[in-house]
Amino acid sequence: MESLNISINLFGAVALLLFGLSQIKDGMTRAFGAKLRIGLAAGTRGEFRSFIAGFVATVALQSSTATALMVASFVEKDLIVPAMAQIVLLGANVGTATTAWIVALGLGWLSPMLILAGVILSRTKSAPRQGAGAALVGVGLMLLSLHLLSAATDPIRQSPALSLFITLLGNAWPVALIFSAVLAVLASSSLAIVVLILSLAANGSIDTSLVIVLVLGANLGGAIPPVLATLKAPAAARRVTLGNLIVRAIGCIAALPLAGYGAVLLEMSPFSHTNFAVDAHLLFNLAVAIIAWPLSPLLLRATTALLPEQKQSEADRSYLDSHDLNRPVAALAGASREAMLVGDLIERMLIQAHEAMQYNDLSKLADISALEGRVDRIQHGIKVYVSKVGQDGLTGKDHRRAMDIVEYAINLEHIGDIIEKGIRPEIAKKINLGLQFSNDGKTELEHLFTITLDNIRVAQTVFATQNADLARRLVEVKEDVRRLEKQSAERHLQRLRDGRADSIQTSSVHLDMLRDLKRINAHIASVAHPILDQSGLLSESRIKQAL
Repeated sequence: MESLNISINLFGAVALLLFGLSQIKDGMTRAFGAKLRIGLAAGTRGEFRSFIAGFVATVALQSSTATALMVASFVEKDLIVPAMAQIVLLGANVGTATTAWIVALGLGWLSPMLILAGVILSRTKSAPRQGAGAALVGVGLMLLSLHLLSAATDPIRQSPALSLFITLLGNAWPVALIFSAVLAVLASSSLAIVVLILSLAANGSIDTSLVIVLVLGANLGGAIPPVLATLKAPAAARRVTLGNLIVRAIGCIAALPLAGYGAVLLEMSPFSHTNFAVDAHLLFNLAVAIIAWPLSPLLLRATTALLPEQKQSEADRSYLDSHDLNRPVAALAGASREAMLVGDLIERMLIQAHEAMQYNDLSKLADISALEGRVDRIQHGIKVYVSKVGQDGLTGKDHRRAMDIVEYAINLEHIGDIIEKGIRPEIAKKINLGLQFSNDGKTELEHLFTITLDNIRVAQTVFATQNADLARRLVEVKEDVRRLEKQSAERHLQRLRDGRADSIQTSSVHLDMLRDLKRINAHIASVAHPILDQSGLLSESRIKQAL
């Protein structure tokens, strides 16, 4: 009976730790998800900035796995240069190790205050504050779980069986490394396993060299879940997670024979013996980052050779599974993911058009027609697929979701048409004729392009999460775009009245692009209308004003 109680306490404490980590990730995603995604994509234009971006994102999300998957998706969409992606993940690995080190400082006394503050924030009506509140509750639960882990592992540390098991592992380091790696894979968190090792080794009952080996195993295992999650992704995304696994695997293989020397150095250091697990975790990841950083180009070439590009496989990828047609929930989930894929293609088209305008580069326009063709095919497939979903099994909510998916796909297809038939020829005309916008005109257009790109990313989040606050913000930004378009047109006409030669030459291109960007934003904002309507925030196409 006593062993059963100990097991329940231990597994319960580990479950609470994993739940706390999950709460932090979900809360931060709800509060700052769009900003984190935009910041991560924008913060990878240099090696140092890439490292810091990965570090910050992981500290915020408490999950290097989440960061790895985010980076892999960005590489797939050409939002992050592949050469920078591995450096981002080096920063992510250091970020999760830093989090473990901070957690081990003995901040458990903050747990009740953090949970209280989080609950209060989560009661507010603001989605970002609710997300921040959930994250604070997660931090509080994580700190509380450390106290429970310590209490749960105290009797285990005195167990003769554990002593024998530790002796066996101490005599077989490769087995110990694999054992710890398997635990990290099962928990999908290297941080959780490092914290567990920290609790078990708190009284020095585990040899320091074995602590280092177990920490190495946790690092190796923590790199495996992202690889498994991207098995069906395009080659570009799989290279990112595979590269991270290769770096950690080589690091663990190189460090394993040196664990004994590392133990001597740690024991000679002024660090507390109770925190050797997190110290080793942080030092290992810092060492790997320092060594692997300059070798990232070589790693990119290696992963490219291991996973060559297969253009056909990406074009054929589809989430529309005919076997799910009699299971409405699964079918609509697949259709939603397919619609999100259309949104990703639209985002790529906008990025290429924007870069073509910025740099007067016709080559940036080369793929837009092909991408628009894919948008048409996928959008048509979504409509046909949703029409076949078993009507008998559809609830009222499912029927509304089905209509929302089709409407979103249609609006995205309209946006693709505007980019391909409107914006692309206008930019091509400007480049071919050697025309130049006035400085003011170029600034105005680039500002509208930036807002439009941000809006399509927010729209993707709104479509996926059905968040009413984000939906309201999207419609409000649509009104801002309408105002900006009107102001820009008026300023352009004033420049024409002033006789500005550059404005006269680009007049039709400038005004047509303003009109097209306004139309695109109107289609983007349409994803918010059903959500606001169901929330009672929409009245005759206008947002109700707060009383």
